[in-house]
Amino acid sequence: MATQAHSLSYAGCNFLRQRLVLSTLSGRPVKIRKIRARDDNPGLRDFEASFIRLLDKITNGSRIEINQTGTTLYYQPGLLYGGSVEHDCSVLRGIGYYLESLLCLAPFMKHPLRIVLRGVTNDQVDPSVDVLKATALPVLKQFGIDGESLELKIVRRGMPPGGGGEVIFSCPIRKVLKPIQLTDPGKIKRIRGMAYSVRVSPQMANRIVDSARSILNKFIPDIYIYTDHMKGINSGKVGCPLPAPGQATQRQLEIVLKCPMTMDGRHSVRWLSITQSSPEPLITSPGFGLSLVAETTNGTFLSAELTSNPQGQGAAVLPEDLGRNCAKLLLEEIYRGGCVDSTNQSLALLFMTLGQQDVSKVLLGPLSPYTIEFLRHLKSFFQIMFKIETKPCGEERKGGDKVLMTCVGIGFSNLSKTLK
Repeated sequence: MATQAHSLSYAGCNFLRQRLVLSTLSGRPVKIRKIRARDDNPGLRDFEASFIRLLDKITNGSRIEINQTGTTLYYQPGLLYGGSVEHDCSVLRGIGYYLESLLCLAPFMKHPLRIVLRGVTNDQVDPSVDVLKATALPVLKQFGIDGESLELKIVRRGMPPGGGGEVIFSCPIRKVLKPIQLTDPGKIKRIRGMAYSVRVSPQMANRIVDSARSILNKFIPDIYIYTDHMKGINSGKVGCPLPAPGQATQRQLEIVLKCPMTMDGRHSVRWLSITQSSPEPLITSPGFGLSLVAETTNGTFLSAELTSNPQGQGAAVLPEDLGRNCAKLLLEEIYRGGCVDSTNQSLALLFMTLGQQDVSKVLLGPLSPYTIEFLRHLKSFFQIMFKIETKPCGEERKGGDKVLMTCVGIGFSNLSKTLK
């Protein structure tokens, strides 16, 4: 086993998931210092601690050391084990925060992964489960990770701040990944979408669809946007909020009852004072949103999404505005273009790195800051560098400038895959 002396060292809380995922795949320990050291509330946040617990569940033999203030983390990865797992995600971030990393790790388990994640399915920060299902799973299939066991299913939707959603993700395992040559994204042939509403009027979803179509119909006729109205137990959690540390879950209320009684033919009133426990007021998490996916003739999927503000946070959003803005975001993503949308750039580059010792190429739109940092981490953990060629749009008018990424895979092999 590697010792602490051979570990990679980083400072700060940024890109924590990237570092831990690449550490797990490469087998190199990592030490992260000064995690919000100067903050009023220093150390790891709840959602980061939940992510570390998730890594511990899907691996065997991992060693995790966190100092008393939570500002220093040492992670020595174990073997990716997989199997059947359940995990309650922090409601401070969406399930997409955890799912993005699971998509990177799932093909390299010892046993096929089947995991149930509970929490917030759609929020304004992380990619929603709908978008990952429509765009990330096709990326996995390009690398040879497919079959009936590759599935991402939304059982219940949960909106912030309460959450209560439930998602099932299952993925087969592969010994090696095949190289790819994705250099022609093709032309847009259809647009599909999902307008969802949770604990609000079902009419909200219909209003979103109408406003989104009013923009998209000018460009292409093949548009179909489904509506998904969840109600009852499928629409998230209704219950008491979590108590703050040191607070009781119930409060004492003084209740005075006014009891009219007849005594000796005269009407009198008796005041009765009782004390009883009453739970905190119930919380619900209403919301609505839209996810849109454009499919090209060559099997590329480009996505955009928007979600309403959580209850009690920010100004109320009109469904019509949300639908129009989401349609404009999709047009912007189509303008950026590429064979992989901006949400899944890092996933495609990781699988190219881990592929067989052969040349892989992919055409991307402008690289996001997250992807640029991911390329730096790939160099640190796997000593691999990409050839980057800019492809100006030229006279073809196919959107903005593109980037052609080329690399030779390291020949990563899933040694823990069970032999049959």
